[in-house]
Amino acid sequence: MDLRKIKTLIDLVQQSGIAELEITEGEEKVRISRTGNGGHFMQPMAPTSVVLPNEYGGAPQSAGAAAPAAVVEVAGHVLKSPMVGTFYRSPSPGSPSFVEVGQTVTKGQTLCIIEAMKLLNEIESDAAGVVKKILSDNGQAVEYGQPLFVIE
Repeated sequence: MDLRKIKTLIDLVQQSGIAELEITEGEEKVRISRTGNGGHFMQPMAPTSVVLPNEYGGAPQSAGAAAPAAVVEVAGHVLKSPMVGTFYRSPSPGSPSFVEVGQTVTKGQTLCIIEAMKLLNEIESDAAGVVKKILSDNGQAVEYGQPLFVIE
């Protein structure tokens, strides 16, 4: 593509106010992206405080002054997510779950699927025992190291 054509395209992008332009001519491709002071952006809003009534009829409490969440210690082996993705309890929407609470599992048995970057990854149990608790909901986003199951 000719340098004069590219310069003309840059001028057109600046004058028109569009954010991005991509042109393909044969095997050549040019993308012009506009950033800086000319672009529009949203100003983040300042945080606000909300006053919630106490459920027992007492004095209202501010949302930021809520009591710290209690940490519950769980007995047993905790299987954690090996990746970031979306947690699924079954192989497809209409199928039954891989495991349920109270079910006995063996080492290597598939417990769930985590979808990461359009790939479905079967997550297998790394311990044998009984599933005591499932700590994530179907379709929920999970983080690396997030507890998923408690096996005892």
